[in-house]
Amino acid sequence: MRSPAEVVLVCLSAAEGGAIREVPEAVATAGAGLEGDRYCTFGVSPETQLTLIESEAIDEFNQVFSTDLPVTAFRRNVITRGIRLNSLKGRIFTVGEVQLRGVKLCEPCAYLQKRLGIPGLVKQLTHKGGLRCEILAGGAIRPGDAVSPGG
Repeated sequence: MRSPAEVVLVCLSAAEGGAIREVPEAVATAGAGLEGDRYCTFGVSPETQLTLIESEAIDEFNQVFSTDLPVTAFRRNVITRGIRLNSLKGRIFTVGEVQLRGVKLCEPCAYLQKRLGIPGLVKQLTHKGGLRCEILAGGAIRPGDAVSPGG
């Protein structure tokens, strides 16, 4: 039997380039982002409102590079388990009580590769770097919340 898709961790960063910190919950505001996050402001581009990444992609990355990077190192807001996020691109889905629309893949960048000092990071995480989402209906997101395709 397959495990249900769920949120593993929720993370925020108050400033661009600042430390990513794990939080017990984040409040998502439609059309703005996660309260307390660096990109949360009304009128922000839909693709910067919330980012997700699969814990399985992080585990694979750590295995391939023989590292033990924490999930916060990957600078995404929500870490999931049990769902292929790429399949949610262009779709409406829910994370806990929050309704999202998958806008585009969150491809890795040279900034992250340089910041972590791991050559090959971009290549390894291409198409595995997560999903950028627009918040359609707000609410709280917490570890253990279900990730459900179809909104």
